[in-house]
Order: sequence, then C-alpha cells, then structure tokens
Amino acid sequence: MAQNMSSTTRGDGDVWSAVRERLRKELGDPVFDAWIGSLELISMDHGEVKIGAPKPLVRSWVANHYATRIERALKAEGGSPRSISIVLAPPRVGGGLQAERETRPAPAAMVTAFPIAPKPIMAGAGNLWNRVLHPTQSFDTFVMGPTNEFAAKAARSFAENERNEASLLYLHGGFGHGKSHLLNATALEARKRGRRALCLGAEEFMRQFLGALHRKEALAFKDELRAAELLLIDDLQHICASNATIAEFLHTINAFADSRRSIVIAADRAPEGFEALGENIRSRLAGGLVIPVGLPDRATRLAMLKFRAGELMRECPHVVIPDEVLERVADMEGASPRELLGVFNKIATWASLTHKPVTLEVADENISQRTAPGKKVAIEDIQRKTAEFYKLDVRDMHSKERTRRVARPRQVAMYLSRELTMRSLPEIGRRFGGRDHTTILHACRQITKLCESDTLLKQEVEFLKQLLSKRRD
Repeated sequence: MAQNMSSTTRGDGDVWSAVRERLRKELGDPVFDAWIGSLELISMDHGEVKIGAPKPLVRSWVANHYATRIERALKAEGGSPRSISIVLAPPRVGGGLQAERETRPAPAAMVTAFPIAPKPIMAGAGNLWNRVLHPTQSFDTFVMGPTNEFAAKAARSFAENERNEASLLYLHGGFGHGKSHLLNATALEARKRGRRALCLGAEEFMRQFLGALHRKEALAFKDELRAAELLLIDDLQHICASNATIAEFLHTINAFADSRRSIVIAADRAPEGFEALGENIRSRLAGGLVIPVGLPDRATRLAMLKFRAGELMRECPHVVIPDEVLERVADMEGASPRELLGVFNKIATWASLTHKPVTLEVADENISQRTAPGKKVAIEDIQRKTAEFYKLDVRDMHSKERTRRVARPRQVAMYLSRELTMRSLPEIGRRFGGRDHTTILHACRQITKLCESDTLLKQEVEFLKQLLSKRRD
C-alpha cells in the first residue's frame, strides 16, 4: 500500500489532540487508556488519515470497534476525512520516529484500511472495560502477613508477567480477607506495565454475557473479553449456574490457557466447593495455582491498623489514634481486614466529628458493637444446611422442580436468606437458580404465614436459624 506518509503539520497535531480529548470524554478513561491512548497520528494528507497502533491486536480491535467514533471525532474537530487507515506503527528509534515513518511505510499485511462508512459500533462494545479500578488498593497498601504473603507474592508475579508454571491463579478465603484488594492491585500493576488487564465481578461477567446473547452480540463479547492479556474474575461464588454462562466461562478459561495468557480468580471457597459448576470447571480451577487467603494474625492486624493510622495522620493531622487504642482493636480475635478497618473508620470518624480524644473506652464501645449479632452468613451456607436438614441435594435449591418435597425447603432457605443476610431480593433470586425477586418475596410471606399455624415448621425454621447463627459466632 504505497502511500506518501508525510509528517503531520502542527495544525494536524492540534486536531488529533482535540480528537483524543473528545474520545476520552466519550469513552471514559478505562476504555480510552486500553485502546485509544496508545494510538498516534501518522499523517493526514488530502483527507487520507493514517493512525498508528503499537500492536497487531490493538490495530485490529480499533479498526473493528472504534472506526466510526474516530471518524465522528475528526469531523467534530474540523477534520475532513475521506478514508482512515490503521497501521502497525514502526517501533520508536531515538528521536527519529517521524523520519523513520516517512521512509519505512508499513507493509500491506499490517494495514487495516477502510472507507469512511465502516460498520457501526455495537451497543455492548466496550462495556467490559468500563469498570474503574480503586487507585488506593495497590500492592503498596496491602499489608502482608503469614496468612496472605504467598497469595500476595503470587498475584504480583502474575501482574508483572513473570513466567509461571500455571496460567491460572485461584485465591480463596472468607469475606473481607483481602481477595478483592489483591485483584485490584494486580490489575493496577499490570496496566502500569502496559498490559491490557480486564477486571470483572462474576455477576458482571454473567450479566454482560447474557445481555450479549439477548442482543445477538455473543461473538463481540467473546472478542472483547479475549482481547485482554490478563483477565481477573472476582467473587466467583456469585456466578449463576445456567448452562450457557457456565459453558462460556469454561470456554474462556480454556481459551486463555491455550494461548498462555493469565487468569486470576477469587472466590469464597476452594474449587471443590463449587458443586454446581461441574467437574470440567472444577478440574480446570484446581489445576491452577490454588492459594488460600486466611485471617490475619495479631501482628498483621496491628500492622494494618498502624498503616491506616499513618495514612489518616497525613490526611487529617488533627485526628490522632493512640497506639494503645490500635493495640486494643488489634486484639479482635478472628477479625477480617474488612472488620478491622470498619471499626477503625468508626473510631476515626467519631474523633473527627466530636474533636474529643480517643480513649480505650471509645475503642471498647465500637468493638462491642462489632461483636453484636449481624456477622455475615453466606447464602450458600444457608442452602447447604437447609438441604442437609431436609435430606435434599443442594442442587435442588437451584432447580425448577415444584414438588412439595423440594419446594417447601427451598422456600425456607429463601426466607432464611432474607432474614440472615443483607442481600437484596433480586440478589437472593439469582442465587436460587435465577428466580425473580417476586418469587423470593412470595416465599418469605408464605413461610411467615405458615409459621403462625404450623408449629412443627416453626420449630424447624428456628432450629436452622440457631444452627446458622452458631456458624457466625
């Protein structure tokens, strides 16, 4: 494709800068940084626009998904494009990049050219990359100890793209143990190193995929997902056990494994605990690097609190948390990092609003509130214990079977899920085989009504409540 690739004029450069700013506002920072930020304007001669991409994958993805956006932005900023070519830009060599571009045109096989009427962008395109990472949840702010050091170092090695025997890292542990922090840190570090890291919750993966199926854009979803160099999936326990979703999840794992790209997954249990996912997926997950993330010991708890206290002093110098208070909070046996920081934040907020000194009495009052009823119980635990009590398979909790033998225990589990967790009705419905929130509401009302007249059922429900409450203590 022999075309003159003359250097861009100052005016062209100004137009391109304006185009970039417009695209950043339209697409958002995550999408812009992933695909548009690395593009460079090579030339804009007589309406023929050439744009350089650093890698073949970026060139192909931009040509297929953002051509119309670039054209519209060029026109909006005063350009008159007749055709656009996305080329594989030559590597930078000292300060002579532009001169090299003039003398070394890209081979025809590396050029994606199209007229000014490319196919429109699909409605779902780009949505996967819209999740904004938490800037403070980095490896620098993650406090390591004996129970999480291995997980943290493994996550960093995946972020830095070190050679690992396994292409899949699987982190598991209870709520608030720091798994989401590690996934966020891994994505941040990978992006800092120029890698395309895509971080999704399992629910988001499921919702985006089912939405793409509904819009008949499943192929676009697959392309967008697999354009990532590093894929991170959080809260795997929230994935819906539908055949289509499970099949796509397995295909995704296989595709990344076959291409030696990395996946990092976090969940509240080990792979063998996912009975509903099937043997194929459990085997795939177990074949990766499986690492538990445990509760911190006292030394680690104290180190976490001192780190946060140091940050607080820099942010709010007038709020001082004495060491003896930090020691008292660190004594919270069995507390997760999330619970520790919850108590710390309450104490800090109290000090900031009242302008009173933080004493041990203030700490004890907040700690006592933490030990009151309300610790989390998982819906999966409720389903499992209810199924065991009524001699059912836990899969019956997700099934469509409506026989009384299955339907009544399932309603009891739905009722307990609403009573013992903070989950919304739609969320509970999704955990029970994708049911509507009205089904959950009906079940709760039905069990409440029956308990008023059926003494035996009331005793059964109370027994299960006590059993599950003991698990939370």
